[in-house]
Amino acid sequence: MATLILRIAVPSPLDRTFDYLPPPDCDLSALAPGVRVRVPFGHRDVIGFLVGTADGTAVVPDALRSAHAILDAEPVLSAETLNFLQWAQRYYHHPPGEVLATALPTLLRQGEPAIPPDIPVRWRITAAGREALAIGTALRRSAGQRLLLEHLAPYPAGLTTVSLRTTARNPSAILRTLRAKGWVEPHAAPGPENPPNPCSRSNLARPVLNEAQAAAVAAVVAELDHFQAFLLEGITGSGKTEVYICLIEAVLARGRQALVLVPEIGLTPQLLSRFNERLPGPLAVMHSGLTDRERLNAWLLARDGLARVVVGTRSAVFAPLRTAGLLIVDEEHDSSLKQQDGFRYHGRDLAVMRGQQLNIPVVLGSATPALETYHNAQRGRYTRLSLPERVGGGRESPIEVVDLRRQRLTEGLSQPLLARAGEHLARNEQVLLFLNRRGFAPVLFCHECGWLSQCHHCDARMTIHLRQGQLICHHCGDQRAVERACPLCGSVDLRALGQGTERLENALQTAFPDIPITRIDRDSTRRRGSLEVLLAGITAGGARLLIGTQMLAKGHHFPDVTLVGIVDADQGLYGIDFHASERMAQLILQVAGRAGRADKPGTVLIQTHQPGHPLLQILVSQGYPAFAAATLAERKAALLPPFTYQALLRAEATTAEQATAFLRAGLALAETIADGVELLGPAPAPMERRAGHYRAQLLVQALQRQDLHRFLDLWVPRLRAKKRDQRVRWSLDVDPIELY
Repeated sequence: MATLILRIAVPSPLDRTFDYLPPPDCDLSALAPGVRVRVPFGHRDVIGFLVGTADGTAVVPDALRSAHAILDAEPVLSAETLNFLQWAQRYYHHPPGEVLATALPTLLRQGEPAIPPDIPVRWRITAAGREALAIGTALRRSAGQRLLLEHLAPYPAGLTTVSLRTTARNPSAILRTLRAKGWVEPHAAPGPENPPNPCSRSNLARPVLNEAQAAAVAAVVAELDHFQAFLLEGITGSGKTEVYICLIEAVLARGRQALVLVPEIGLTPQLLSRFNERLPGPLAVMHSGLTDRERLNAWLLARDGLARVVVGTRSAVFAPLRTAGLLIVDEEHDSSLKQQDGFRYHGRDLAVMRGQQLNIPVVLGSATPALETYHNAQRGRYTRLSLPERVGGGRESPIEVVDLRRQRLTEGLSQPLLARAGEHLARNEQVLLFLNRRGFAPVLFCHECGWLSQCHHCDARMTIHLRQGQLICHHCGDQRAVERACPLCGSVDLRALGQGTERLENALQTAFPDIPITRIDRDSTRRRGSLEVLLAGITAGGARLLIGTQMLAKGHHFPDVTLVGIVDADQGLYGIDFHASERMAQLILQVAGRAGRADKPGTVLIQTHQPGHPLLQILVSQGYPAFAAATLAERKAALLPPFTYQALLRAEATTAEQATAFLRAGLALAETIADGVELLGPAPAPMERRAGHYRAQLLVQALQRQDLHRFLDLWVPRLRAKKRDQRVRWSLDVDPIELY
C-alpha cells in the first residue's frame, strides 16, 4: 500500500514545499490542508503548514523524515484563506512558507494552541431589567437587587462577578435571582469594563446622510451579494466614515462580518471611537502596537465570528473571517499599506482580490486616490462614488502659496505664516504646522571646513535630536552623541542646517511663549498609549499650536483647527522617484483637510521656494482631479505605471561589486526569456549604501501584466536555482511603489 506523504510549507527562503511522513500514530483521516505541523528542518524543529498530501514522492526513501506532531484538530488556515494566500504567493513570487506564516499571529507561528481567548463571563442588564429598574415597584423590598441593577445599567459590555463585589457582599446569589427573573444575562465580551461616554453619539440624534452619502450607501448595499470594487472619493470632511458605518450596519444586519483596513496605527483611535459608539458587539483590532497575546486574541475573535467588525493595519487583510460581508480600505492611497520588506504585498490590492474571491464588495476610500486606483475608476473597473461636499455645509479651505524667495525666515518660518498664526491664536483657535521631518535638524555642519554629520553606514546625513543629545540616522537607526567640535578640523563652530519638528517647536515657544504646544511625531509617541493621550488633549482644546509629521496629517478630526501651515512643500517637488509628486499632492491635501472642518472657516498656507512649479500650480488652482489627469498624462507619455507593469529585483552586499555581479548574472538569465518585457539596469540604488550594505537594482517592465508574470514564472526559479555568492541578499518587489 502506498505511503501517504505530507506536503509541508516551511517558513524559509526556499520557494518550494517539503515532503514528510506523517507522525507515528497519526489519524490520517483527520488531516486537512491548513493545519500546523511541527517538523524537523535541518538541525532544528520548525512549525510548518500542511498544504496537501500525495501518494508518492521524488525524495529518496531513506532521506524522508517523519513529522513530529500535528498541532491542530482543525485548520488554522481555512480553505478560503489558504486559497487566497496561495494566489498571493504566486502573484508576488514569494516562498510559500513565508507567505502562509505572514497570515498568522506570532504566537501561532511559534506553536501556541489556537484556543479561544480566556474571556471572563460578564453580567449585563437586560431590557426587562431596565424596565423593572425604571418602574421600581418590583424592587421596593430588595435593595440589594436594585443596587446591583443600578450599578450594571451604565455598562453595556457588562461587569464580572469580581467587579460587583464592591457593590454587594454576595453578588453571585443576587445574580442568580436576577437571572431567574430575566433581568440580567451572562455573556462573554472582550475589552475594558468602562461605561460609555455620556456624550457619545449613541446617545445623540443619528446623523442624517446628505444626498451624496445616501447615494453611495445605496450603491454599495445594492451589491452586498456580489463582488464589486468601489472608489469612494470624498474630499476631507465629507463624511466617508459615516458612509463606512452605515455600510457596516447593513452588513451586520445580514449576520456577516466587515473588515476595515487603515494604513497606520495612528488612524485607529478616532475610527475605533466612532465604531464603538455606533456598532454593536466587540471589535477585533489588529496592529503592530499590540502585544502578541492581544493580537492572538483578536485573531481568534475574528475567526470564531465573535468580532463582527475587524479593524487593522495592512496585515489584517489576512484576518480569518467566518462570514465575510464587506471589505473597506480607508486612505487607500497611503504607501503604508505596502509591505516594504520580506513578503512585499500591498494590502489594498490584496483586499480587492480577496473580495473577488469571496464575492463581496470592496470599498476603497480616499480624498486623494492613488493614481492606479483613479485609472481603474476611469476604465470602469471600479465604480466611482463621489462625496463632493463637506458634512454640515462647510467649504474646503482656500490654499495660499507663500513664496519663500528673498524672505526673512525664522527657523524656516516666514513672517506671513507667523503673522497669520498669531491672528488665529488670538481668536482662541488652533493652528497646525506640518513638517514631515522629525528631530531638531537634518544635518550638523562645520562652518570652518564644511564637514557634515554623515552616517558611517549609509549614504545619508545623521539627524540632530537635540533633546536626546544624539545624532541619529533615520535609515539604519545608528546613533552617536552630538559632536562638540568638528572631528576633521577641531572647530567648535558647528551649525544645525534645516528644520525638524523639534526645532520648530523651540521656535514657536519663543514666538508664542504663552500658547500650549503639542508635537506629534514618532519621537513624542514612543510610549504605548501616548498618541491617544496627545490626540485627546488636542480635541479637548488643551493645545492651541499643533506641530507634527504625517502622523498628524491624516484622518484626524480637529474642529478648532482653522489654520494649517505646510512649512516645506519642496521636499516632494523634485524627488528622484516618479511617485514623488503624487505623494506630495496627496500629503498637501490631506494636511490641508485638517483646517475648517467645523463651523469655523479655515485657511491653508504652503511655504515653497518653487511657487511656479506647474504641478503645484494645478493642484492649488484646480484641485486633485486636475492634478491626477495631468500626472496620468505624463505617466502615459513616459510609459510608467499604471500604463505599464513593473517588478524590481534588488540586491545588497558588503561591496558594490558583489551586488552588481549578482544582477548582471540575473540579467544574463533574463535575456534569453525576455519576451514582452524590458530590462533596465543593473544600476546602483538611489541610496547606494544603507546599513553598511551596498544596494543595486534591476527593473523589469512590461506593457501587459500577463507578459510580466509569464516572464517572472520562468525567471525567478532560475534565480533561486543559480549558485551565487552567499554574501549577496536579494529580493523581488512586484508592483514596487518606491524605486529606492
